[in-house]
Amino acid sequence: MNISVIGTGYVGLVAGACFADSGNDVICADIDEKKIQRLTRGEIPIYEPGLEELVKRNIKDGRLQFTTDITYAVKNSLVCFIAVGTPPGEDGSADLKYVLEAARDIGKAMDGYRIMAGKSTVPVGTADKVRAAIREELNKRSKNHEFDVVSNPEFLKEGAALDDFMKPDRVVIGADSSKAAEIMRELYAPFVRTGKPILIMDIRSAEMTKYAANALLATKISFINEIANLCEAAGADIDNVRRGIGTDSRIGFEFLFPGVGYGGSCFPKDVQAIIRTAGEHGYDMKVLKSVEEVNCRQKGVVVDKILKYFGARGKGQGAKDKPLEGNTIGIWGLSFKPRTDDMREAPSITIINRLLDLGARIKAHDPEAMDEARKVFGNRIEYIQDNYEVLKGADALAVITEWNEFRRPNFEKMRNLMKSPVTSHTCVAPRFVVAAYAKNTPHSSPSSRLGLLCSDALYAQLFMSLCIISSF
Repeated sequence: MNISVIGTGYVGLVAGACFADSGNDVICADIDEKKIQRLTRGEIPIYEPGLEELVKRNIKDGRLQFTTDITYAVKNSLVCFIAVGTPPGEDGSADLKYVLEAARDIGKAMDGYRIMAGKSTVPVGTADKVRAAIREELNKRSKNHEFDVVSNPEFLKEGAALDDFMKPDRVVIGADSSKAAEIMRELYAPFVRTGKPILIMDIRSAEMTKYAANALLATKISFINEIANLCEAAGADIDNVRRGIGTDSRIGFEFLFPGVGYGGSCFPKDVQAIIRTAGEHGYDMKVLKSVEEVNCRQKGVVVDKILKYFGARGKGQGAKDKPLEGNTIGIWGLSFKPRTDDMREAPSITIINRLLDLGARIKAHDPEAMDEARKVFGNRIEYIQDNYEVLKGADALAVITEWNEFRRPNFEKMRNLMKSPVTSHTCVAPRFVVAAYAKNTPHSSPSSRLGLLCSDALYAQLFMSLCIISSF
């Protein structure tokens, strides 16, 4: 099948490459000429495991091409996917400017029947606006070409996007035309050979499904963070609680890992957008407003712990408005999640900015997101290529992103590099480590908390915690 994808961001590039890899002829179009030149050479502007190899293979085999000529892309395709960005406005609503521009470009170029498939995450009712924009352009040309608009939301996880696209849990297609629905079903047939469903529904329900899915996942994250904070206060072990509820088939373990809060390009934007959409329809989304509030608060928990530690022990060297002045804080992990270089809405941004405001010196490492981090922080922090180098002279280490590289470090090396190690009996550990994801340790003796850092077998538990391992 001949396909065009307008927009070569994360969603568009993954969709284009995966459709090409299943045998379709795909043209990806974008107005960014430099990006298109890079993509034509097989250079990928984002980090996504396996994507570069997939793009290069399909360019070589002639199934995937890139262009700035949207007219060419539309004229040579049956299905035109719109995969442009929908950034949040100041009021939290989704900005549809780029979606509607793409729709108008399609209306200007189409010379026969086309299906316009929306991949961008958009509010309920957007398909009607897309249809109107296309019809307006056709009327200007005095053309009456037949076309259909469908909603085909994506459910990709950054870091596992290729598997999510190639082996989806489900494919959602919102269509009011049986012709368009059948063409879309044929297009996706190679991806659901194991029996996963293709769900055909009305367009508005498909548009709502994407928002509802992300809002529910964000809710699970904020919920488990609330429970983790309560466990810490009450002396319970959040990892035991998580296993106790996760084994319930009605709940499951997915997205039940406490941490510094959700980030990225989807959850923050989509939660805000659905709250805004509800308001436009006269409904107050109280649960999701709380989800957003909890997430904002959670990003400050790590900083509060650092402040409490240094303040309680008189370690802070600065003035009242700069209580962390003279202290060096190491950061492991900058991207909003592992296996991506995406810094959009990353919790590390809030955490580091607050630490800087409090006077701390920051040394940071991330396996993939260093270049993106430089665009955010500039020269206000130090970027270290080796994660252990971060520890040299550090007063504290905050582990923000759960990259595999951080799960089994060399504890003896950490002890020797950090400024002031502590010892308890035969156990040795870095003076101060904040593990910024998964479980809270229960209240216990200092030596047992230190033991958590001294046993490789227990290291995974450390990186399932929001805790402080410190001197006593």
